[in-house]
Amino acid sequence: MKLIRSNVLAIVTAFSLALTAPQLYAQTFKMALGDGAGGTQWELGKTFAEKLSDKTNGKAKVDLFPNGQLGTEQDTVNNAAIGLLDFSVLAINNVTPFSPTVGLLTMPYVIQSAEEARLLTQGDIGKELVENTIRDAGVRIIGWAYSGFRVLTNSKRPVKTPEDLKGLVIRVPRNEIMIASYQALGINPTPMAWSETFTGLQQGVVDGQDNPYITISAMKFNEVQKYVTNIRYIFSMEPLIISESVFQDQSPEMQKAILEAGQESTVHSFEFLQNTEDRIKNELVAKGMEIVEPANNEKEWIESVTTVVWPKFYSSIGGKEKLDNALKQLGR
Repeated sequence: MKLIRSNVLAIVTAFSLALTAPQLYAQTFKMALGDGAGGTQWELGKTFAEKLSDKTNGKAKVDLFPNGQLGTEQDTVNNAAIGLLDFSVLAINNVTPFSPTVGLLTMPYVIQSAEEARLLTQGDIGKELVENTIRDAGVRIIGWAYSGFRVLTNSKRPVKTPEDLKGLVIRVPRNEIMIASYQALGINPTPMAWSETFTGLQQGVVDGQDNPYITISAMKFNEVQKYVTNIRYIFSMEPLIISESVFQDQSPEMQKAILEAGQESTVHSFEFLQNTEDRIKNELVAKGMEIVEPANNEKEWIESVTTVVWPKFYSSIGGKEKLDNALKQLGR
């Protein structure tokens, strides 16, 4: 009789624990990518999917949809905000319209190395921007792809000075800071959706654009662009976002796995850039692209842009003190 009672007690206890313990249920998430396979967005997304699967013993699967299959990058922010999309990896300038303080990381000539990009995104400034984005846009940044500087390409001629830009039609994203940067250099750029950019370059609607070397390769821009100017006005980063409503719907165990997978994928992205960029530059040259350095160590570019653009956007990024604090943390 005591044995029966003991067995019943053990069964009831085990059943109670099963009801109260955190559970991981099988789920398949969708992740949108603006770029094609082979770029830093794809690398971050693929790594995240692998790590999340490992951490959940295969319970969580992430399907990747590259090349804007699920809409423009800004569309994916909207869709994630209302819970129609789980994850997206997109250029940081496409998050800025929804959470303007993130524009701090796109202010021209603030970030001058990959190490500085990592310092800002992984420190207190990055944590504040994550909270702001949850508040403003309804999405949570859980990881970062580090892609390198947005170098300038065009199909017409070598460009070494702002004067050389005259007469060229340059595509830019629909981002006020980036538009203002080119206006400060003396031209009126053409805002164009990312999904339309290759065709625009191919058909001569625009002569040039700017993006990191890895993106130029992944999107095969070398097929429609000849000249590269090695400017360093913006260090490109692509945040990995999750719908905040989707995140809050997850169990604490799944939330922990998502955050850890995002952080580990961010570390991988930084290493991927370090190990890949020089090789890709050499491959682009081998395919016929010509790389030139801006004249006078880019001095004229820097002076033209920072004196005009920085003051114009102090208020949108949260005040001049936000930029001053970032520069202080970078030792400048």
